[in-house]
Amino acid sequence: MYELISKLIIKIGFDKTKQGLLLDLVILRMMEPASKLRSIELLSEYFGIKHRTQNYYESALQWLTLKTKAEAIALGFAKKHYAFNFDLLLYDVTTLYFETFEQDELRKNGFSKDSKSQQPQILVALMVTKEGFPISYEVFAGNTFEGHTIIPVIKNFITKNNVKEFTVVADAAMISAENTKALNENAINYIVGARLGNLSTKLIAEIDTNIERQDGKSIRIKTDNGYLICSYSSLRYRKDKYEMEKQIEKAKYIIPPKQRN
Repeated sequence: MYELISKLIIKIGFDKTKQGLLLDLVILRMMEPASKLRSIELLSEYFGIKHRTQNYYESALQWLTLKTKAEAIALGFAKKHYAFNFDLLLYDVTTLYFETFEQDELRKNGFSKDSKSQQPQILVALMVTKEGFPISYEVFAGNTFEGHTIIPVIKNFITKNNVKEFTVVADAAMISAENTKALNENAINYIVGARLGNLSTKLIAEIDTNIERQDGKSIRIKTDNGYLICSYSSLRYRKDKYEMEKQIEKAKYIIPPKQRN
C-alpha cells in the first residue's frame, strides 16, 4: 500500500515539494489516522521507514508555506488529466476535531460534524473538480458558520487564478439571501441545493400545479434568487410521505382530541 500511494503522489507531482516526512505522514493518515508522533512510530513499525521526532518539530512550521505550491501542483494535474478549465467547481466544508479540550485562536468549539462538540475543531472548506479531485482549500476557526465561508473562498480563488467565468455547486447550507446577493453582484454562476420548506406557499403551490409526477421529470421556475429547478422522485415521495404520516400519528398521540383544532 505504501508503494502504491507513493506512486500516486509522484504521478500527481507532490514529490516536488521535497517533504519526505510530510508525505509519509499523509500516507499513514490514509491507512491509520493517529497523532503525528504516533504516526512516526508506525512508519517505522509497518514499513521500516525511520524519521527523527525532532525532524517533525523542525519541519512542521515550514509546511504552512506549502499551501500555494501544493494547490498549484493539484491544479496542474487537474488541467492535464481532467481537462479542468475553471468552469465548474464543487464546494463543501467539513470539521476536523482535536484530541484536546483547550481552545486557541484557530481551534474553537463549534457545530461538529463528528459529534465532538466538546472538543475544539477547525473548519476546512474544500473545492473539487466535477470528478471529485481537490484543487483548493481554506481553513477557518472552528466556530465559523459554514455559510459565511463560500463567498470569500470563491472570490479569492477567482482572483488568484484570474478566472473569467465560473460556476460553483454547493449544498443548501451555503445558500442565504446575503450569499445569493453576493454571488450575483460578483457575476458568479451558482447551483445550490434548495430547501422546499423555506419556500413561500405561493411558490410551493406553483410547483405542485406544474410538476409531472414521473421520475426524472423536472420544471424550471424563475424566482428572485434565480431559477429554481425541481425534479420528481417517486422514491423520495414515498419516503417523505411515510415520515410525515409518522409525525402526524405522533402528534395525535401527544395532543388530546379536544386540543387538536
